[in-house]
Amino acid sequence: MNSDHAGTLLQAEGTSRPAGFLGQVVSFLLRGPGQLRSRPLGWGVSLLAVAGAALLVWSGAIHLQLWSDGYSDISVIGPLFLAQGIVGILIALALAVFRRMVMLGAGAVTLAATAVGLLLSVHVSLFGYRESLAVPYAVSSLVIEFTGAAVLVVAALVLLIAPRRG
Repeated sequence: MNSDHAGTLLQAEGTSRPAGFLGQVVSFLLRGPGQLRSRPLGWGVSLLAVAGAALLVWSGAIHLQLWSDGYSDISVIGPLFLAQGIVGILIALALAVFRRMVMLGAGAVTLAATAVGLLLSVHVSLFGYRESLAVPYAVSSLVIEFTGAAVLVVAALVLLIAPRRG
C-alpha cells in the first residue's frame, strides 16, 4: 500500500456519509423523520407515515376481500388483487416501522398505481377486463388510495424540504 495515500484512504473509510452520486441517492432514500431539526415536524412526518400505512393496509384488505369474493377467478386481475393485498400490507408494515423516504415513496406509488389501475379498468379496460364504479368498494377504494398517496407525498415533501440536523 502506498503510504502517501494511506491517510486519504482511512479518512474516506472513517466518514459516516457515503461519497459520490450513489451515496447521495442512498442518503436521500434513507432520510427519515429522526434526522429533522424540528422535533414536532419529525413527529408530524411519523404520524403521516403511520396514517398512510393504515390506508395502505385498508386498501390491501379490500383487495384481499374482493379476491376471496370471486376476483381470484379473473385472469391476470385475480393474481394482481392478491399481490396488491399482500404487498400493500407488507409495505405498510415496513413504512410504519422504518418511516424512511424510500418507504414513503413505495407506499405512495403503490396506492396511486392501484387507484389508476381501477380507473383504467373502468374507463378503458385493463388486461381485457372492464370494471364499474358501481361494484362494492370501488369508490371507497379510490378515496382510500388517493388519500393515502397524498398523505404519503406530503410526508415525503416535509422530509425533503425541512431542515435537518447538522
